[in-house]
Amino acid sequence: MVRTSSSQFITLCIISALCFLPAITAQNGPRQLGIFENHSDIGSAPKPGSAHYDATSHTYTLASRTENTSSTSDALQFVWKPASGDIALTADITFFRKANDSHDQAVLMFRQTLDPDSPYAAASLNSDGASALQFRESEASSTHEIQSNITSPHRLHIAKRGDFIYLFLAAANDHLGPSGASIKLALHEPYYIGIGIFPHNKDVVTKAAFSNLELSIPAASAAPPVLHSTLETVSIASTDRRVIYTDASHFEAPNWMRDNSSFLFNRDGRILRLPVTGGTPSTIDTGAQIHCNNDHGISPDQHWLAISDSSQPDNGSSVYIVPITGGMPRRITQNSPSYWHGWSPDGSKLAFTGRRNGDFDIYTIPTAGGDETRLTTAPGLDDGPEYSPDGKYIYFNSERTGHMQIWRMHPDGTGQEELTFDNFNNWFPHISPDSKWMVFLTYPEVTGHPPNKDVQLRLMNLSDNRITVLAKLFGGQGTINVPSWSPDSQRVAFVSYQLLPPEDLQ
Repeated sequence: MVRTSSSQFITLCIISALCFLPAITAQNGPRQLGIFENHSDIGSAPKPGSAHYDATSHTYTLASRTENTSSTSDALQFVWKPASGDIALTADITFFRKANDSHDQAVLMFRQTLDPDSPYAAASLNSDGASALQFRESEASSTHEIQSNITSPHRLHIAKRGDFIYLFLAAANDHLGPSGASIKLALHEPYYIGIGIFPHNKDVVTKAAFSNLELSIPAASAAPPVLHSTLETVSIASTDRRVIYTDASHFEAPNWMRDNSSFLFNRDGRILRLPVTGGTPSTIDTGAQIHCNNDHGISPDQHWLAISDSSQPDNGSSVYIVPITGGMPRRITQNSPSYWHGWSPDGSKLAFTGRRNGDFDIYTIPTAGGDETRLTTAPGLDDGPEYSPDGKYIYFNSERTGHMQIWRMHPDGTGQEELTFDNFNNWFPHISPDSKWMVFLTYPEVTGHPPNKDVQLRLMNLSDNRITVLAKLFGGQGTINVPSWSPDSQRVAFVSYQLLPPEDLQ
């Protein structure tokens, strides 16, 4: 639960005395609005909305009949005040009726301006119980959301720390905790903080109450931050994201089972299985191989799991295969370090990255075991090999031109050609099951693929090589090292990370 310390409470009282009282004249004349200064309709409204503050119950009641919101322009009743610096807003939200349209929304919002197309971030609750972190990154750009896996939270909390904005939620009979949803959004000071409602039907009045509202200033922390990992999926059509699982631990690299039943990921040297609907992960038995890293993947027939593990005495990573249900691993590569990255479509070969004589290059080896075949010899690091679903190519990333870029070659190593040509560093190409798309991880100017960086997932249309941004997130190493496409080629799974002050988790 997020609490306000006594020093914070005193600070807030002083701020309230200096800044919030007396209340500023509101849209419909003088009105007390508690800690806020004013209210207004943003966007088109057939009739003016209203906002009322009950000083006895400390409850805000908002009503609105605005036009339906579009992706690039908002229509809402908004109660607000200017703000600066780091700040957090918490409230319970109740709709006054069972809305006929589940898209009616109540929000706790940071907003750059009062213009309809303003950048913003909001903790959003739909009248059907769905919750999300919604945001517009720039003026007149499309609105996106990170959907929560908590339905009908009884309390919502949105916090701004620097340029990062975090959503905390409390499920029924539970304390506030990280939802796993966060974004980076630079808001220039002053910006606006407030509460609002987005009706979906202009012919019906939408009404909601905000109670137990707290405005707080996050305390500066001297303690090391706590790492939270979040398994998310992103739609390639809408680029909206959804939280599947979040935990105060370090986990990495989701695989998506081909039967759409589960995700596999690594944590603390073990491979875990998680239902695609979320829940509690279970551990897959990998025998004595209990130092698995983030290079693992599922065979085309879904009977086997390839793992890269460093439990052997030299601590070098070697490639093993193990039954997908768990069991005794069989070692495939005899030389180390070796890091698995791809299965051939017929399941007969594995593609991996190996360091031999100080150079990292790409190799293949029969699944049954045997001699490894070296495919790349160019100076610099070659990594991340993955077969295309039709078996015609192996895609990989290489720094041979100075920046890490995406390449491909024939399975015998011939015909090596570059596919990306920018000033970023591009890693880990993954081809969709329908062979139409390639997703990859993009860094700014970095060395290697470090953790805890601002990165992007980018999407290439393989018919014309056009590249678009699929998601911006805090991540890097562990985000998308291995194949993670949904079986229908419509979504991609990945891991994002948050570094949260311990005070936010108490």
